[in-house]
Amino acid sequence: MRFILILSKNWPFLFPGQPSPAGSAKEQPMRSARLRTLLLSTTASLLLPSLAFAQGAAQPSATEAAPAVLPELQVQGAAPAVVGYQPLRTSLGAGVDTPILDIPQSIAVVPRQALQDQDARSLDEALGNVSGITQTNTLGATQDAFLRRGFGDNRDGSIMVDGLRTVWPRSLNATTDRVEVLKGPASALYGILDPGGMVNVIIKRPELTFGGSLTGRWSSFGGGSTGFDVTGPLGANGFAFRIIGDWQDQDYWRNFGYYHRNLIAPSLTWYGENTTIEASYAHEQYAVPFDRGTIFDLTTGKPVNVSRERRFDERYNIQRGYSDYASLRLTHRLNADWTVSAAYAYSLNNYADQQARVTDYYPLTGNLKRRADATEDSTMFSHALRTDIAGSVTAFGLRHDLLFGTSYDYTSTRRADMVRGTDNTSFNIYDPVYGVLAPPGRNGTPSESDQFERLETYAFYMQDAIHLSDRWIFIAGLRYTTFDDIAGKGRPRNLNTDVNADRWTPRLGLVYKLSPDVSLFASYSQSFKPNSSIASVYGSPPPETGVSWEAGIKADLARGLTLTASAFNITKQNVAYSTGSSTNDILFAGKVRSRGVELDLAGQLTERLSLIGSLALMDVEVLKDDNAALVGNRPQNVANTTGSLFLAYDAGEILGDDRFRFGGGGRYMGKRPGDAANDFYMPAYTVFDAFASYDTQIDKTPIRLQLNVKNIFDRTYYTSSVGTNLGVMVGEPFQAIVSATVRF
Repeated sequence: MRFILILSKNWPFLFPGQPSPAGSAKEQPMRSARLRTLLLSTTASLLLPSLAFAQGAAQPSATEAAPAVLPELQVQGAAPAVVGYQPLRTSLGAGVDTPILDIPQSIAVVPRQALQDQDARSLDEALGNVSGITQTNTLGATQDAFLRRGFGDNRDGSIMVDGLRTVWPRSLNATTDRVEVLKGPASALYGILDPGGMVNVIIKRPELTFGGSLTGRWSSFGGGSTGFDVTGPLGANGFAFRIIGDWQDQDYWRNFGYYHRNLIAPSLTWYGENTTIEASYAHEQYAVPFDRGTIFDLTTGKPVNVSRERRFDERYNIQRGYSDYASLRLTHRLNADWTVSAAYAYSLNNYADQQARVTDYYPLTGNLKRRADATEDSTMFSHALRTDIAGSVTAFGLRHDLLFGTSYDYTSTRRADMVRGTDNTSFNIYDPVYGVLAPPGRNGTPSESDQFERLETYAFYMQDAIHLSDRWIFIAGLRYTTFDDIAGKGRPRNLNTDVNADRWTPRLGLVYKLSPDVSLFASYSQSFKPNSSIASVYGSPPPETGVSWEAGIKADLARGLTLTASAFNITKQNVAYSTGSSTNDILFAGKVRSRGVELDLAGQLTERLSLIGSLALMDVEVLKDDNAALVGNRPQNVANTTGSLFLAYDAGEILGDDRFRFGGGGRYMGKRPGDAANDFYMPAYTVFDAFASYDTQIDKTPIRLQLNVKNIFDRTYYTSSVGTNLGVMVGEPFQAIVSATVRF
């Protein structure tokens, strides 16, 4: 019922011709109307054959989960995407299910088994296994925010769920099966993106074999979580269900704060002989700390000398909200060579937060200037629709793997009341007294309230993978996108961004198979992303554009180890930056270059020893800006070096049928500038983790006990900044986590 109400609330925005969320009645151009007609007609042409050809139900085989290793679900005899730690196949980077060795771009996968072994509870933890990724401004630790190869931001659209855009603030949760990362520009297949790449979260599917689990988790921080996961058939006609729940109630590790998260996620799938239809829904409610971290002293270049647990805000620094996600997918095999698919996703995030915002620091006294700010009734929602038809033909003696598709994306942001308080200098970091700064009211500041942005895109794309011989594959792709982007704020409302444009984005790639297990690849690709701002007067600037060259090698080694090594060069132009004198002094002549080498490795070293590791060496530099102030600087939060290594050993059966598994590893992050001017740097760090799990049975009921120890040596480290020395995120200290899982 909640989902129906949410759709009803936003029903006018389902249709592009309706007024924008901000109330603007900006007329859509004829080009958008034509493309809308094209999109709808193409969608109909794809879906009608699917419905016409849909035939009876057949039950695909499901692989039974072993106590220690969780294999991938197999449907209709499909090859597995992942076996243990080893990634084998993906639709990311090709648009259709393809061996990773046949895709001319770097792809890294963090599989379910690694997520389980590491007890990864966030994308930050999962992506610590992937080369060239660093955290950026997380908006007080409330949002996923990552740089890929030096490019990206929070809310940049680069984090998707099953290949579709969402606005969820945190995309990894109990429904996650695995995480995939496509390196480099991906606009040819996925539209508006930064050139560093994209992250794709794959969710768990219903299975036709009944099974389930109940998990309890306790943290040394205090509190923990409880969750369940149940799946199985519904009757004998090919229907399967899955329902996942997770309840977290855990203390924050700093001197005050807590986490409350409640998730419920049902899904239903029908597996027909040639047709699969999936419907899924997830709802999450949350209350989490809004914490901008600590302060770096610009006179020393080091963090202020206080306990890492000490917060500089107030107990009312909390973000409360809820998120919804609903998707519908259809896949139909027309014949042995051609498949048609359609997917739609709706997502929503609504929140309100209050904060004591630090606006200045006085190093001689240790006093802070703070003000009470708030965001009330902020809502983001999105619609994402994609239809594809893919198949193979033989022409001129060559095999062509073809992909044709259309897509539509609509994202709306509304922030009703933005409260800005008055400055107060009574707080001292060495002798803090909390409660002096009163909470903000609920009456929005007129000049900052009624913030809005609407981004709407239509696109069609095509791709041809030509098998020139048994060893050579040439890939050519092209996408046409038209977009309409408006943004502004204020009472009365000011329009800060108003852009309507279109763009072609090409992609070229070449793969040479040295052997069935080793391939060389090279690629050229482009990306684009509109320049837009709610806060600043942007006008109608050209979009940011990226160009990338990449070459490398992929190999399946030994007993099942997949390696990808690559070198890349990316340039990004029309980068927006501020001259610093006021919010309206924005220039668009910036140019940034990123180049480097990366290595990602995952799979089995031996029959019992699994590994996932990465290494990146990057050189990211500002090449151009109009006043030359930033030329030669490294962008904020970018590390020149990242690395990780995690090993897991399965000791096999001990004490009868019981099983024991253990392992550990570390991740390294090089030093990173905390602001665009490179006035201070967050130091490099290495953090080590370990785990051990024990599988046994009590009255024939399988039980798993697991211990995870994170940051074993209790290292103090800093993960990212908000762009100034007044907000630097502090990494979590030593934490022990005990979990127990009952399977049935």
